[in-house]
Amino acid sequence: MDELLKILEANALEKREDIARMLGTSVADVNKRIAEYEQSGVIRGYQALLNEDKLALDKVTAVIEVKVTPQREGGFDTIANRISRFPEVRSAYLMSGTYDLLLFVEGRTLREVAAFVSERLSPLEGVLSTSTHFMLKTYKRLGVLMQQENTDERLSITP
Repeated sequence: MDELLKILEANALEKREDIARMLGTSVADVNKRIAEYEQSGVIRGYQALLNEDKLALDKVTAVIEVKVTPQREGGFDTIANRISRFPEVRSAYLMSGTYDLLLFVEGRTLREVAAFVSERLSPLEGVLSTSTHFMLKTYKRLGVLMQQENTDERLSITP
């Protein structure tokens, strides 16, 4: 992968001047390359990585394994694209192994996610089975540890 993309993936807020210095090029070149990546669809967006456990969110995240029948025209893409359009689906991946699609789904409650699975996802033509797992706590996300490490390395003193 291009070094510019590695830098942006690690910290999209890195100053363009600093990126240019790291790459040994000009700020104009960095701006041009980023614009090209955005226009070609390589860079799809920018997001802040949040520690949701520290926020009082009314949100439940579930990981759903989905077994599907590939469509005659379009294979897995047709059903995967259809499922991906549901607003509850935050991410969707084609997988190898015992199931075909891996979905990350969000809702306000367990009941809301369960209703999505039973009323909207499972009845879709081509969906053979689902297995839903609810996320309870996040330890690491996208390479970033969510828990702050204790940097106090002093030994504790006990009487």
